Amino acid sequence: MAFLESVIGRYMHLNIAGVDQRIFFEEAGQGTPLLCLHTAGADSRQYRQLLNDPEITQSFRVIAFDLPWHGRSLPPDRWWEQEYLLTADVYAETVERFSEALGLDRPIVMGCSMAGSLILELVRRDPTKWRCAIGLSGASNVKGRFQDWSLAPDINAQQSVASWTSSLMAPMSPESSKREVWWIYSQGGPGIYRGDTYFYSVDLDLRGREGEIDTSRCPVYLLTGEYDHACTVTDTQATIDAIPGARGGRMTGIGHFPVSENYPLFKTYLQPILAEFAG
Repeated sequence: MAFLESVIGRYMHLNIAGVDQRIFFEEAGQGTPLLCLHTAGADSRQYRQLLNDPEITQSFRVIAFDLPWHGRSLPPDRWWEQEYLLTADVYAETVERFSEALGLDRPIVMGCSMAGSLILELVRRDPTKWRCAIGLSGASNVKGRFQDWSLAPDINAQQSVASWTSSLMAPMSPESSKREVWWIYSQGGPGIYRGDTYFYSVDLDLRGREGEIDTSRCPVYLLTGEYDHACTVTDTQATIDAIPGARGGRMTGIGHFPVSENYPLFKTYLQPILAEFAG
């Protein structure tokens, strides 16, 4: 039988850091805004199960967008004249400007992987913009992901990057979901995963600055799967310990991509947090 999902997709034009960008986003539901940020080299399709979950969307307006250069958001004009390297300043400005353009009233911001680290920088810069920040697979600093090998002309980056990242998932996560994560990663543009990990592993380093994050004005939750070997549970716990008032910790039976690799399990960790902010 044919049926229509309640998810609606649109495009927004924004000027970010002096560059005109056409950004794709999709949304579903009503209520407290929940702004969802995708992982490095991927796009907002990772949130399709969350967007289609009536238990969530009855109380939350779930919004997910593709960063410029990702998914259905094309690169800017004359993109071929520059090397793509995502910086903390441009990344934070993109999320802030997008939220402001939609007129979101202090949304909950949730991100995974590189976006799981970005939420810390967003709160550090201005905790008044956000109702709550939820970081998945993030920490003050994550080393080791920025690599040049995916640019080599004799490597099929679409397959090798997808397979490299797939090792971060838990062995017991549903096979169909893990294959979906792999598929999305296989469709990234040349050099985009590498450029994103420049932010994740090089440009952002909040070690020693965690005290600048004010959880009294914006609660911070950090959650990491026990099978994640990029950003480990130890990395995340060290960040939690360094941020006064931060909460979270280990997620059992799951890896680096909790929202998409095993949504039903991840939901058991997410719902208690969201329950504090419904309405």
